[in-house]
Amino acid sequence: MVKIINLLLVSLFLCTSVFAQDTVDSIDVKQVYTYKIFREIGSTSWIHTQEAFAEAEEMNADVILLHMNTYGGQVVFADSIRTKILNSKIPVHVFIDNNAASAGALISIACDSIYMRPGANIGAATVVNQSGEKMPDKYQSYMRATIRSTAEAHGKDTIVMGKDTTYQWKRDPHIAEAMVDESIYIAGISDTGKILTFTTLEAIEHGFCEGQADNLDEVLEMLEIYEYEKQEFKPSFYDGLKGFLTSPVLQGILILIIMGGIYFELQTPGVGFPILAAAIAAVLYFSPLYIDGLAANWEIIIFIIGLVLIGLEVFVIPGFGVAGISGITLVVFGLTLSMLDNDWFNFEPVGFNKLLEALGIVLSGLFGSLLAIIYLSKKLLSSNTFGSKIALQTEENVDLGYIGVEASLVEMVGELGVAYTTLRPSGKVMINDETYDAVAETGFIEKDTPVKVTRFVHGQLYVIKSS
Repeated sequence: MVKIINLLLVSLFLCTSVFAQDTVDSIDVKQVYTYKIFREIGSTSWIHTQEAFAEAEEMNADVILLHMNTYGGQVVFADSIRTKILNSKIPVHVFIDNNAASAGALISIACDSIYMRPGANIGAATVVNQSGEKMPDKYQSYMRATIRSTAEAHGKDTIVMGKDTTYQWKRDPHIAEAMVDESIYIAGISDTGKILTFTTLEAIEHGFCEGQADNLDEVLEMLEIYEYEKQEFKPSFYDGLKGFLTSPVLQGILILIIMGGIYFELQTPGVGFPILAAAIAAVLYFSPLYIDGLAANWEIIIFIIGLVLIGLEVFVIPGFGVAGISGITLVVFGLTLSMLDNDWFNFEPVGFNKLLEALGIVLSGLFGSLLAIIYLSKKLLSSNTFGSKIALQTEENVDLGYIGVEASLVEMVGELGVAYTTLRPSGKVMINDETYDAVAETGFIEKDTPVKVTRFVHGQLYVIKSS
């Protein structure tokens, strides 16, 4: 009898254990991936976003939860982030800890649901410049369309009232547009002349917030996620450095240093510092792009060939012709294509806006380098600057007896001869059966054209066409 009772107890225990194990196994433990956006939206935020989404996909996350507190940033990167969110296969939700202004509002509206802390704000998405001044309407028009289409991407809710069925936007595109354009009037919501910004309760009332929460755990409860494992994105030092180096502003500065350094090295050969600065700037420019797979070998080679052609134009081929124009073109192409994720000359994966953005950065850098060259050429080597320490300031005038070439050339003024080569405007002339370096006073002089020496200045003969 005792043995029977013991057997029954053991059987009961085993059944209970199996049932308990089945109960534990049946609990659906969700994988939650959290990612903070606590800084200005820029190149670093975009790089962090790409890294975070890649990690979330790798761990097969069920949910991505953004933790946001930002006053905005650059529209181009905000647009990239919102596109990433809209195309994500993993549901993306956002918890606005305090602020989601401007670019932050655009990113938040792209998410599947929005939750806000009491006292938080969302809105004020007008495009402004670095000084906080409103940009022209063409920029506002693009932002209006972007934020409107983002709201439309969430579709409509079906509302059934008796026999009537109506459809209502989950997030009203017109309201979203009012966050950009102060001229939009929405009765009871937005007055004309004021950019729309919602508080937490206002956002809930008008469909731009699913609920109020104090922290991420409360957000997950409102999403009906009770059992979960949470992993947070932790950016590496390299991610931050890469974001800094790929900032459009810094890329423009690096281009300026590259071109300016090359120019000043050509003007003062042997100094070394300008070309060293250009080389370091080129490494900093191409390295993060190459590591990310954006800058391909052939794109960097195009840039180098462009520099070689410019050098040939300066030192070997007098004047400014095919080599110089081709060199500048290849340099621009190399710098621009290195920023883009293109497949050779297929730009479909990139998009026209990205191409224009990259070209704009390069041209801005080149234009800035041109202005810097003009300014520094006048100021850097003046007697009151550091540049004067590395350059000879004393003039050795011919009038004082300083002659660095054969003195007999001075007596050639007035002599007649012929163009031994084409002068563009530099070249060679033949006078009294001897050839000399010369420069045309005006325009080009074709080969075998009769010439006359007009003057001899700083060791150089100057000629004109002789009738």
